[in-house]
Amino acid sequence: MINLMIIDDEKEVLDMLSKALSRSGKFTISSYTNPKSAISDLKNKKPDIVLTDIMMPELDGLEVLEKVKDFNPESVVVMMTAYSTLDKVLNSHSGGAGHYIMKPFESLSAVESKILSLAKK
Repeated sequence: MINLMIIDDEKEVLDMLSKALSRSGKFTISSYTNPKSAISDLKNKKPDIVLTDIMMPELDGLEVLEKVKDFNPESVVVMMTAYSTLDKVLNSHSGGAGHYIMKPFESLSAVESKILSLAKK
């Protein structure tokens, strides 16, 4: 099982991703609308992969990335965004983010395939 943490302040997106990804039976999923709660659970959850939105009010995805990498440098971090800017891309890559997923999603199966491919590396 792949230990997956999903962080998105939009509950609808979070619910959609959690439901779609749980269907495969390949993930143990922890989902959070509040990034601060997710950060406080890092020690207990020990995620293999963190799928996080970039634009969130309490902590942005770059701050989440930094906290995840401080706690567990081996965790793969995938950034989700509807607002891709070169600055955010460069900052997240230099901070250790593995990949980007653009919103709206091409398909939920494409998101699942991307995450599964990263878990195998």
